[in-house]
Amino acid sequence: MDRWIPGALAIVGAVLLVLWLSGDEVKGLQERRPPAQGSGGRPKEPRILIKEVGRLRKSDGRPADLPGAWPRFRGKSFDGVAADQPELARSWGKNGPEVLWSVPVGEGHAGAAVLAGRVYLMDYDEAARRDALRCLSLEDGKEIWRFSYPVEVDRLYGMSRTVPAVTQKYVVGFGPKCHVICLDAKTGAFKWGYDLVGEFNAKVPSWYAGQCPLIDDDHAIIAVGRGEVLMMAVDCETGRIAWKTPNPRKWEMTHSSIMPMQFNGRRMYLYCASGGIVGVSAEDGRVLWEDRSWQVSFANVPSPVILDGGRIFLSGGYGAGSRMLRLKEKDGNISTETLFTLTQRVFGTEQHTAIFYNGYIYGVTLGGQLACLDLSGRPVWASGRTKRFGSGRGPYLVANGLLYVMDDKKGALALIEATPLGYRELARAKILPGPDVYGPMAMAGGRLICRNLNTLACLDVRRK
Repeated sequence: MDRWIPGALAIVGAVLLVLWLSGDEVKGLQERRPPAQGSGGRPKEPRILIKEVGRLRKSDGRPADLPGAWPRFRGKSFDGVAADQPELARSWGKNGPEVLWSVPVGEGHAGAAVLAGRVYLMDYDEAARRDALRCLSLEDGKEIWRFSYPVEVDRLYGMSRTVPAVTQKYVVGFGPKCHVICLDAKTGAFKWGYDLVGEFNAKVPSWYAGQCPLIDDDHAIIAVGRGEVLMMAVDCETGRIAWKTPNPRKWEMTHSSIMPMQFNGRRMYLYCASGGIVGVSAEDGRVLWEDRSWQVSFANVPSPVILDGGRIFLSGGYGAGSRMLRLKEKDGNISTETLFTLTQRVFGTEQHTAIFYNGYIYGVTLGGQLACLDLSGRPVWASGRTKRFGSGRGPYLVANGLLYVMDDKKGALALIEATPLGYRELARAKILPGPDVYGPMAMAGGRLICRNLNTLACLDVRRK
């Protein structure tokens, strides 16, 4: 009889943890709902010829001679993990990490990309009524150049929301109303631009575009949707479209971003569109597979998390919860199977994408608790009711085995060990005025770049 006791206790413990996660911590919270759909009597958006109206302005900032890179949404490896960092501090004083610099930015939640001592930000200049892709110095935040073009954008829980993609040669930005531009990464010189609404009949998502562009093999990979094109690859040098993925189901653009994946020797791009998740061939844009069982009502924001063994972890808000898929191939045809599903009360990240690190999945769920899952979908731990992170819409990343997690309401940054052994908070300090601290963070060379609604700040998180 005694030999059954440990197993029974483990089962009881898991059930209690699920009940804890599903308890009253989510009661009384109100999910943000988008404005009513429809034209609302507004005239059709005029097509913007960015080449003709775009303007480059150079300033006195200089690129920094500093190491480190975060060249795109979710970093170098698309996983939210900042590898190759110097030794990082494991504790802070009451004022938190040193603020190296801060600069005012347009109202929004766009995150930064970092490469070659430069910080890139897709911004909105409300006074001039222009989208602006800005290049700043990693050393002091001074502007090096900005490329802007006129577009009317109104406040809607902020304006800009995307992270640029940058290589040594190119930087690609994605504006709030679905204008895509490609510039020379060093000089800001214009390469090409597309108005996805005016040229491809795309539809601007509720709360404006949140899709972060991808550069792969010197091609910008862009999800379009609604019209005849679901996805396309654009040559960064020439602006020529290399291939287009047909869109017979008329799936629309979401806030989710495209993620690359290798499976059985094939490279593909995964995208959570309005009607499901799809895998597209990187070679020619053909649809290799689709799964219509994964849909998020109102706003599909988190992106697919790629794991080994053909597994894909999906998570979302608005009741979606989370799901683990696995790809299978037979006779050259790829299909999906569902390994597990979890309700929103157990694990569901509304705004930011979960992080897979050292065999476990971490994410801030609705209600603001940081939670850890194993790869079978079993809850391992949660931060608890007294250790929350606002409404659960703040950003987080991993570096050197540490989770950096932002409270979106208070602007407090917490430092937590990324371990399945339990919730171990090492430090917490308010660094930005809240609320609405939603923008994705970036880390390069021990410098953590974060923002609130109107300020971009660079923190020194290295060990002194």
